[in-house]
Amino acid sequence: MGKKKKKLHIKIDRDTSYTQNRELSWLQFNRRVLEEAEDAAVPLFERLKFVSIFTSNLDEFFMIRVGSLTDIAAISDFPDNKCGWTAAEQLEHIFKVCGPLSKRRDKVLAQIEKDLDALGVKRLTRKDLKAEDKRFVDKWYRNAAKPILSPQVIDQHHPFPHIPNGRLHVLVRLRFEERVLLGLLPVPPSLPPFLVLPGDGLRYILTEDILLGKVSSLFTGFHVQSKAVIKVTRNADISPDDEAFDIDADFRQHMQKLLKKRNLLAPVRLEYQGKLPSPVLHQLCVRLGLDMDQVYAHDMPLNLGYVFALEDNLPQAPGLEYDPWMPQNSPMVDSSKPILPQVAEHDILLHYPYESMQPFLNMMREAARDPQVVSVKITIYRVARKSKLIAYLCEAAENGKDVTVLVELRARFDEQNNIDWAERLEESGCKVIYGFEDLKVHSKLCLITKATDAGVQYITQIGTGNYNEKTAALYTDLSLLTADTEIGEDAAEFFHDMALGVAPMDSKCLLISPNIFKPAVLRLIDGEIAKAQQGLPCRIVMKFNSLTDRDFIDRLSAASCAGVPIELVIRGICCLMPGIKGKTENIRIRSIVGRFLEHSRILCFGVGEEEQVYIGSADLMTRNTEKRIEVACPVRDKAVTQRIHEILRLALEDNTKSRVHDKHGELERPERAEGEPPADCQFALMKLALERGGADEETD
Repeated sequence: MGKKKKKLHIKIDRDTSYTQNRELSWLQFNRRVLEEAEDAAVPLFERLKFVSIFTSNLDEFFMIRVGSLTDIAAISDFPDNKCGWTAAEQLEHIFKVCGPLSKRRDKVLAQIEKDLDALGVKRLTRKDLKAEDKRFVDKWYRNAAKPILSPQVIDQHHPFPHIPNGRLHVLVRLRFEERVLLGLLPVPPSLPPFLVLPGDGLRYILTEDILLGKVSSLFTGFHVQSKAVIKVTRNADISPDDEAFDIDADFRQHMQKLLKKRNLLAPVRLEYQGKLPSPVLHQLCVRLGLDMDQVYAHDMPLNLGYVFALEDNLPQAPGLEYDPWMPQNSPMVDSSKPILPQVAEHDILLHYPYESMQPFLNMMREAARDPQVVSVKITIYRVARKSKLIAYLCEAAENGKDVTVLVELRARFDEQNNIDWAERLEESGCKVIYGFEDLKVHSKLCLITKATDAGVQYITQIGTGNYNEKTAALYTDLSLLTADTEIGEDAAEFFHDMALGVAPMDSKCLLISPNIFKPAVLRLIDGEIAKAQQGLPCRIVMKFNSLTDRDFIDRLSAASCAGVPIELVIRGICCLMPGIKGKTENIRIRSIVGRFLEHSRILCFGVGEEEQVYIGSADLMTRNTEKRIEVACPVRDKAVTQRIHEILRLALEDNTKSRVHDKHGELERPERAEGEPPADCQFALMKLALERGGADEETD
């Protein structure tokens, strides 16, 4: 047997009076997602989608965060620097919160399904099936399902099998004479998640429900005593940084090997729907290495990924879905003219999904065909499975341009997609690089270089979100197109350093992590502190997704103590608690969850002409500021700055979809003054986009 690893015992002396644990903060955010499912003002099918999003969020939370904490707890008593808890203590708190949260999810889902039934959308169970329904289901079962089923009895000759991560199984307790055994039936992933039944409206039954009704016939000779659907969630926190590999080996092959391990890692949660007697649960926990506080019983389906696939079958009924939204043309773009010359004249800001991504795609197509363009360089973190951008990059290379694409193969859960695109790019003649062994490249940066009669001209794009046509219609993100020479020169140096495998150490204006971004932003905060101490106008307004970096938290607290007014719009994790006297009383924090996923990152420091505004790819998390390559860019164009101010103002005025953080870290509805009208920032931005632009159309 190997030697048992010694745990590290380290004490950290930190003030935790104004900070909270990141995991509990994230669970607060996911609870907020569930509140959208409870909101009667949200269309019914959209509410069902929010339950699905809540469920998939929680699945990923267990796979990544709980998985990581489980690994840490095995070797270390190192306390968290925001709450002072060890990893084991954090897990205890997580499990206590997740039990009631899962029950609330089931209750919300049951009510939504009941209300959907009245609109012609019904999920049937086995007991709901009429005679003609049973005949239809039985025919499908015989022809499509039964031939590929693999039921197994577990005994001394048939050991307990490996249960892959997230895969549904039907577990049955069987009796044969005096023997009590377990039987296991995997739900084949090749089968559709549901079967639509003929008739009016949308009537469907889940595949696992069909199989539950067939287990007696599958385990012939046995008496079925109990049956349930189960799902095991496994640690999926695979990081190449933690794996030993030959640095001379092909990195793509290494990533493909790591992906195969994801289904094999240790279990962190067991869920079941149905009846499992205590002896069976105990036996499962022993075999999976789980405690009972990692077991969650459900009354409703375990997997809700099927919800989005129902959309194509929905009946025409009012109140089911949001009115369709078509991203509009940006008022800063003349869609009748080429984009590259327009960017050369003035900066352009695209605001997704209110405005279309098409101008950026048009610009990339123009670059692929423009004889003056000599090179195109871009970082890729996540792209759509059907990507026009990739097609234009390939076209540019095929047209003889120097195309360099930095593909981050470690974009979690998108690894295989990125591997496939990297191969396609290389086949087309693009130079593909994979970044760093120890730093993820998360930046959103594109550089087009033109050789003109007047000399070299740079066109640079800096974004807050991925180059993904699909998510650009769902996430709120900013994309800046600029011909600013200084920004272009910094971008050129950035790609030079990336090709050499060196993290940039210096720049003129771009803030690049891990070496430039964090010190620069801390200095910007210090600048506002100095103004406050001198009695000068000062202010900090920031919008991003998560705040966990302790250095930023402490510096914002110092700014609050100096009298700097601070407004933060943070969608997800927030480890800073506002409104605490002597610590954070000048800080106000709100979170917005609505139809679109809030994703843009904006940093503003100062007031009036002295204000400095940045947009970029980084949240204020230690992983972003110290463990990744991120890029933030100054906004220098006054028209673009005005538009960013408008976005922030509407976010801060939102009293409908926003929640305000209190001094205990809880999310509360904002108080609305008597006679104050409701304000929904996303609705307001949709309205403005309609007023200012027109539906954008692709040109070719």
